[in-house]
Amino acid sequence: MQRVKNDNRKLMGVKVGIILTGSHCMMGEVLPQIEAVKNEGAVIYPIFSYAVDQVDNRFYQAKELKEKIASVTDEAIINSITAAEPIGPQKMLDVAAVVPATGNTIAKLANGIIDSPALMAVKSHLRNQRPVVIAVSTNDALSINAKNIGVLLNMKNIYFVPFRQDDPFVKESSLVACMEKLIDTIVYALQGKQLQPLLLGPYA
Repeated sequence: MQRVKNDNRKLMGVKVGIILTGSHCMMGEVLPQIEAVKNEGAVIYPIFSYAVDQVDNRFYQAKELKEKIASVTDEAIINSITAAEPIGPQKMLDVAAVVPATGNTIAKLANGIIDSPALMAVKSHLRNQRPVVIAVSTNDALSINAKNIGVLLNMKNIYFVPFRQDDPFVKESSLVACMEKLIDTIVYALQGKQLQPLLLGPYA
């Protein structure tokens, strides 16, 4: 197929690892953004944590989620540690994006714990000094996980999708990324820059 001349898509040919972790309630917001990344010309490699790969929940069935992902991505789902490990040695990705990133994933990444395909993908990718984008979604971001988010904010090659308190009066410690800013965050991360502003106002 002949490539269209003067293609102005933001991520044309960029190899993007989309790493899904188990903030199940956010999948409805994440899936359209994966499709948007694809529409910007990216080649998508889907990577699942064990929770996403195996757990049925009230928001989706694991089998149905896999079918949806397969319909918009280019490569087979990576869902084991052994399958994720070659990401670094083979330089498979230009950028990896953890969307959504649970508190559990954030805490383990900040403390060097690698016990899932998602965490192995990040660790393996970082060995190449290439960017990792984090789209936080956790109820303990401003409590027990605040220190771990701080660690990641100070790590080289880690960039955050801008985030906000999603319900400051009911869930005062909760933060969630603005998923609509995923593409721009990736574009900036590929330039070694953090998209600003990082802290957004609360939802109305």
